[in-house]
Amino acid sequence: MTHPARRFGFGAFAHRNFRLFFGGQMVSLTGTWMQSVAQGWLVLELTNSPFYVGLTSALGSLGVLLFTLYAGVIADRVNKRRAIIVTQSLQMVQAFALAALVLGGRVTVTSVMALAAALGVIAAFDIPIRQSFIVELVGKDDLMNAIALNTSVFNATRIIGPVVAGLLIGSVGIGVCFLLNGLSYIAVIAGLLAMTNPQSAIRNPQSSTWAGFREIVAFINASRLVRTLIALTAVLSIFGFQLITMMPVFARDVLHVGATGYGLLMASLGIGALAGALGVAVLSRRIRKGRTMLVGGTAFGLLVALFSQSPVLPLSLLLGALAGLAMIVNNALTNTMIQTAVPDGLRGRVMGLYSFVFVGMAPLGAFQAGWVAEHWGAPVAVGIGGLVCAAAVAVAGWRVAELRRTS
Repeated sequence: MTHPARRFGFGAFAHRNFRLFFGGQMVSLTGTWMQSVAQGWLVLELTNSPFYVGLTSALGSLGVLLFTLYAGVIADRVNKRRAIIVTQSLQMVQAFALAALVLGGRVTVTSVMALAAALGVIAAFDIPIRQSFIVELVGKDDLMNAIALNTSVFNATRIIGPVVAGLLIGSVGIGVCFLLNGLSYIAVIAGLLAMTNPQSAIRNPQSSTWAGFREIVAFINASRLVRTLIALTAVLSIFGFQLITMMPVFARDVLHVGATGYGLLMASLGIGALAGALGVAVLSRRIRKGRTMLVGGTAFGLLVALFSQSPVLPLSLLLGALAGLAMIVNNALTNTMIQTAVPDGLRGRVMGLYSFVFVGMAPLGAFQAGWVAEHWGAPVAVGIGGLVCAAAVAVAGWRVAELRRTS
């Protein structure tokens, strides 16, 4: 498969371990998106409050905010494949627990928030370990291609999962979505077990946690490029990605399209994101990474602002697809630029910091978006956030020459 994969621009598929990882992720992430859609709709049904939708999302990311920096240190010390098997197994247990509560008729908003918080703690360790594991599956030459393909499967499932969830919620109920998500983890765990000798490097096993933090602080201080990329990721996480958090509110209260429309809106983001990820994968060796990332980030913010003002579903679907495309172009290139600039011995810790701002800062964004939406409406909350993102990326592109020059 090596030569065909490289000929069509998918060099990462030449690596058997990556193919196993990719296939398992395809199944598991479909279930994850089903659960994400079902959870947002469940909380809205239980509380009838946009604030609680945002609060539950914030609690789901709180664990990442609290623990992911430490998890990055751990990622440089452990066998990554074994660690991911453990975290994926724990996430499977969380999904089955939520399914049992819903199907048993004993679910409350408190129990949903508690389980969301528990999932966030598990994700705090899972995310940086998985992010830094990819280079061990493909090596640096195919890293950008692998990140883009991994992003493409994430967003292909963003199309499939919400559509399936919307259909299931309307026909057999929310609980089935959580049950199927639990079962989906079997695929990724099986793929990890089937891998042969991934290059699972364990570095600095004797260094203290504090020494690990000092190393990464010194590296970030010395690298203006990485420092700026992480700062921009924080801005987009807090102000831009809350479009996803507020999507059930747009579906029910702004566009009046119900659970099926909610699934379609989430899927539109996924369609655009999938197109963007595949484009980055195919053109991975020809893209000017810095300039393309800046265009993608600025466009994402403007498209989010336009989406917030859309009065009808067809226009919202179009803007959602374009926003998804711009978002993934920005995210995939940011991830690649950071990992390419980082020494191997610091990769787990830097990806822990990246995960901290990418996911861990989301509670602040979800909380503020939910509060603003409660008082002034979801369109105002999301629209302001989009404009903040566009302005931040444009200013960074103007002031940081390293961004424009990165090829």
